[in-house]
Amino acid sequence: MSIYKAKDYKELSRKAANIISAQIIMKPSCVLGLATGSSPLGVYSQLVEWYKKGDLDFSEVSTVNLDEYIGLDASNDQSYRYFMNHNLFDKVNIDMHNTNVPNGMAADLEGECDSYDSLIHTLGGIDLQLLGLGHNGHIGFNEPGESFEKGTHLVELSESTINANSRLFERKEDVPKRAITMGIRTIMQAGIVLLIASGKDKADIVREAFWGKITPEVPASVLQLHKNLIIVADEEALSKSPVTDNYTVIR
Repeated sequence: MSIYKAKDYKELSRKAANIISAQIIMKPSCVLGLATGSSPLGVYSQLVEWYKKGDLDFSEVSTVNLDEYIGLDASNDQSYRYFMNHNLFDKVNIDMHNTNVPNGMAADLEGECDSYDSLIHTLGGIDLQLLGLGHNGHIGFNEPGESFEKGTHLVELSESTINANSRLFERKEDVPKRAITMGIRTIMQAGIVLLIASGKDKADIVREAFWGKITPEVPASVLQLHKNLIIVADEEALSKSPVTDNYTVIR
């Protein structure tokens, strides 16, 4: 694991955006795995800023998103397709045909899962996968369970995840209870996994996920086995972990 300690969320976002920018510059036709939620907002804002300055070109980039709610179409402002369009895709020169988010409105949801895995395989796999970290250790919508789910699959969202996401909806009752999510196998096959975590409310799960035992009860813990895991976290998120300097490599 390579761990970068940032002073705050702004510095975290800039560092993570630097890593993604380097991937795009080194391989303009790269495949980026992208995440939604509050954690990557600063990263996307920074990427847009650099694009507007002429420092980045997204014209050959392809993207695959981690997940999508079941039952929300792309026009719904709480859907992850809407989130990505609004916060990144509509603001850079990416070809929208090269942006991919699971279809939560598919008539055949199981078939959509299989198709999404086939799509990622056809693209040649993911060069860099961006991840946030749920309070219960979920990555994407891979929730705690008895085993690590391999491929893209349907998931019943945990109560803690529903509660965490309810701040974005008018009522908790409006939060979808099911989602489609990329599986652990696909995430683990990415060339680089870039995980970001911010805030003191993430301190316990950061310590548990990356210094605790590897268990499907903490899905993110499997990332300890990844060949190229980069964690960018702020001081508060790392406050309970054994990281004392600005850059630490654990082998």
